[in-house]
Amino acid sequence: MCRLFAYVAAGSSTVKRELGDDGVEKLTSLARLHGDGWGWAGVSQTGAAPTTVKSPKSALKDPQFNEMLSQPSHAAMIHLRWATMGLPVEICNAHPFSTGELSFEHNGSLKPIAKVREMLSAESRAKMTGVTDSEMYFMLIQEEIGHGLTLPEAVIKAVRRLRSAFPLSSLNAILLDSQQLVVVHASARSTLPEADVEEFKELGGLPDEHNEDYFALRMKRTIDDTILISSTGVDGSGWENLPPESVTTIDLDSRSMHTDFL
Repeated sequence: MCRLFAYVAAGSSTVKRELGDDGVEKLTSLARLHGDGWGWAGVSQTGAAPTTVKSPKSALKDPQFNEMLSQPSHAAMIHLRWATMGLPVEICNAHPFSTGELSFEHNGSLKPIAKVREMLSAESRAKMTGVTDSEMYFMLIQEEIGHGLTLPEAVIKAVRRLRSAFPLSSLNAILLDSQQLVVVHASARSTLPEADVEEFKELGGLPDEHNEDYFALRMKRTIDDTILISSTGVDGSGWENLPPESVTTIDLDSRSMHTDFL
């Protein structure tokens, strides 16, 4: 399980500017638990391929994380990883995963992982660089793109397949390419395992709204027409929940939004 944050700006912006000092402090503090790596992906301008930077280190202990919070981009996304038990903390398993043209991050756990692997083609399995269910999720989307679907179409088809196979799992994800940011909010029936809740308590708890609905994804449009997307634990006032079981596509150029339901 993980934490996600993303923005699409009217011009160029940074994570630090959009969250402010208080928001950055909240985001960084979440790495107390979500400390199994971090990642950033950004697009400098519409039409440019995303650049991805990631690390297996905790965001609390990696100076490069703070540097990326101040990296100017037209659109960007951040990921804090809390590794699924049994999956190694290595850079190949850190999010976002990337093809060079498309970056992807996920918050959830698909178990048993062998069931996801069986859904992939032999070619996709051979292309994987890590061992996570999240990367397999990404590979399923790429397979659909390879069949000629647009990115939103491919995401919807892959998520529907996964929802059928994993009815209780969180499929929350964010994808970024040169033209659009795609947000999957598909976790309406997902809950945290009791063992994870106990780990929260051992670490002194987390923000109230974070504990209240761990898998919620929320959005906010700022006064300068920047669109923000966030997991709970980062956001403050003025946010609204994204529709449940939905895929929302945000055009990087116009910042228009279109939502499809699963």
